[in-house]
Amino acid sequence: MSPEQIALVQSSFVQVKAISDTAATLFYSKLFELAPEVRPMFSRDIKEQGALLMATLGTAVALLKRPAQLKEAVEALGQRHAGYGVTVAHFEPVGQALIWTLEKGLGPSFTPELRAAWVALYQSVTVTMLSGMEMARRPPPKEGATAQDLAASSAGPALSVTRTSKPVWWKRLWQALFR
Repeated sequence: MSPEQIALVQSSFVQVKAISDTAATLFYSKLFELAPEVRPMFSRDIKEQGALLMATLGTAVALLKRPAQLKEAVEALGQRHAGYGVTVAHFEPVGQALIWTLEKGLGPSFTPELRAAWVALYQSVTVTMLSGMEMARRPPPKEGATAQDLAASSAGPALSVTRTSKPVWWKRLWQALFR
């Protein structure tokens, strides 16, 4: 993300925080409309879940100027989400719901530039979460494994998130966010 995009996201998040309960309700309503199959993944009260969503977004926004810490936090988030049964396919409706929520919640202040900044953040978070999910799905290292063993075991074909060309789902996500 560019410094300008970071500033846009951070300044707009102040507005989002002011309507956090409404934003969370809008987000989950839209998400469950777009992807009703994910509803059973949310066992806690949706109001609590909304508070967690807003706290997570707040953390990501606060760490935008500290990319190493942001990467670590989002990878950990991805690792947790792997345990919830989240798949690559879930990222598209989540992104659509997020952008739709921001558009509804921020109204006319949600400019094309602001949209692009939030999309850039979501793309970055998606790639990093997928990396964290992949780490969570790797078998633990064998006792006594050397650094060379670990490097060899992590270079396998399962690391699709590191390839240089974007997979088809990424193209669909991008198109969906810019409808």
